Amino acid sequence: MLKNKDRSSKQGNSAVIAVALQDHILQDLQLGTLSVADPAKTKVQKRENRSSSLKRNARAVVDTGRRKAPQGPKVEDPEKEYVLDPKPPPLTLAQKLGLFAPPPPPLSSEEWETVKQRSVLQGDSTQPCPICKEEFELRPQVLLSCSHVFHRACLQAFEKFTSKKTCPLCRRSQYQTRVIHTGAQLFKAKCAARIQACWRGHVVRKWYQDLRRTVPPKDAKLRRKFFEEKFTEISHRLLMSYHTDTEELLAEIDRCLAVNRSVLQQLEERCGRELTDEDWGRIQMQAL
Repeated sequence: MLKNKDRSSKQGNSAVIAVALQDHILQDLQLGTLSVADPAKTKVQKRENRSSSLKRNARAVVDTGRRKAPQGPKVEDPEKEYVLDPKPPPLTLAQKLGLFAPPPPPLSSEEWETVKQRSVLQGDSTQPCPICKEEFELRPQVLLSCSHVFHRACLQAFEKFTSKKTCPLCRRSQYQTRVIHTGAQLFKAKCAARIQACWRGHVVRKWYQDLRRTVPPKDAKLRRKFFEEKFTEISHRLLMSYHTDTEELLAEIDRCLAVNRSVLQQLEERCGRELTDEDWGRIQMQAL
């Protein structure tokens, strides 16, 4: 009898261990669609859990008649860093039985700072993404607890393709992820440096062009060309300073002719008769 009880207990322990290992492997591979239990029973349990959670979350609302002040949309900091998985996954049966090591606890802010500093010292954000081999630029970037950096979309695609949660570089499992913006900050600084370099180059080129216009060069050929350009510029200025409006010139000539004609007409009216000898003698006496 005792031997039969020991055998049954050993068989029961081995069955529990086998189920625990199977459950751990399924959760480790993230195969959530596979389930050992009956799917009909799991659906009923899910419905009951939903109804019980709705009953717990239901609260009585009392209308006091007061109007609440409209609250504007909260503006979040676009460069705020946050952890994607703040809570560790629940322990599996194998981890509870001690067959596998439990997942590490979530990292604190100080530990994340040390991980980030390690990644900065390695220069991961300055290099392209190890998965897609493209620059980070302004796209979302994630930092793993193993101090490796990837595009968020690339890491999600890698996890979906491999059906595992392992680092693509060091193969560390059960890592934690944190959204960072180091690559975006470096890209903005690089763009600002390029814009400043272009503007400074433009200012220097403009200053050099102005200097070339005012200071003659020392080379004989360039000096001759410089003074030829200056001479042509001065002659062009002189020509442009002259008033060459032909219509106005012809109008001025017409006005002068009209004035001369009016003066001649007045003289003809006054001196129209012929002078006699007496008039000429009087004029001669006046002249003497």
